Amino acid sequence: MTFDPGALTELLEESQDLQADALRPTREALDEFVESSRTTSDSDLESNVRFHEEHQRELRSSFGGATLLGAAGGLGLVGVLATAAAAASSKDIQVLQTAASIENLAVLTYKTALTLPYIGGSSSNGVVKKFAQVTMSQHAEHAAAFNSAARSLGGRAQNKPDPAFVPVVNKAVASLKGVSNAKGTLGVVGLAIELENIAAETYVKNTVLVDKISNRQLFASIMGVEAQHVGILLAVQALLMANAPQLISLAPGTAAKLPAAAGSVGFPDAFYKTNSAAPAQQGAVK
Repeated sequence: MTFDPGALTELLEESQDLQADALRPTREALDEFVESSRTTSDSDLESNVRFHEEHQRELRSSFGGATLLGAAGGLGLVGVLATAAAAASSKDIQVLQTAASIENLAVLTYKTALTLPYIGGSSSNGVVKKFAQVTMSQHAEHAAAFNSAARSLGGRAQNKPDPAFVPVVNKAVASLKGVSNAKGTLGVVGLAIELENIAAETYVKNTVLVDKISNRQLFASIMGVEAQHVGILLAVQALLMANAPQLISLAPGTAAKLPAAAGSVGFPDAFYKTNSAAPAQQGAVK
């Protein structure tokens, strides 16, 4: 499993250019997100009340209909949302904190994966290893951007991973101990696809959840980067499952050896689904 260092450097430079292009409008959108969320209108108030009601429904559904918040508590929360400060930022802060928690989880997962010999060690594929390193740094940048916006709105930074998905990662990592390099690599790639897809689907959902165009731009811009990660990982997974790890290479002539499906396997859906999207408040700071 060889690779051309020159070609890899060029590919990574292109990836970083795409990341920079994505973060440029993201930073602009973050500034607009903060500024627009500091003002309150009747539509803002109605939006936050709707958000509270949706939150309550999700809680009841998650816990089999159990009522976690009594009538008094629920009415109290609506009262808080009705205040000028809370109505302007309550939903926005939770959405940003949850987004940061998902990015933190991705960073932790790639960092752990890089400690495994078949991902970050001498027996790893050079392309896969470098992809993991660069992608981890991109997720760290996304988390920092989301946390910066949350703090600007008066909220706290979320420096912990999404609690709902941590057990999934821990279970997957535990199952990879002592397995062969081939099985381990395939397992890590599968886990990475799951997490990247959760991030992309969550941000697709958030573009609908938020009301202002600037807020939609924020999540759409980062969603594109996560979708790119998914596409690359799906292609790598397909080659591993076809017992062709030697084709995960940037060596000259590799492209001609790829199966025809290589051009479409990374994009199985015309439109992103949101089945795996995280609820907006799931990763909020408690």
